[in-house]
Amino acid sequence: MSLVVLLLGMGILMGAAAHTSLTAFTVAAVAIVLWLAGFAVRERLGRHRG
Repeated sequence: MSLVVLLLGMGILMGAAAHTSLTAFTVAAVAIVLWLAGFAVRERLGRHRG
């Protein structure tokens, strides 16, 4: 069941990305990459201290 929900969610997101402008899609992608990089750095620092 979770695979069906995952595939449905991916289809909705890909459809939304196909209908947005390239500029909006690029800004959103960069924001997500920065958020993931910040999360990775925070986790690495937390693991180093702990």
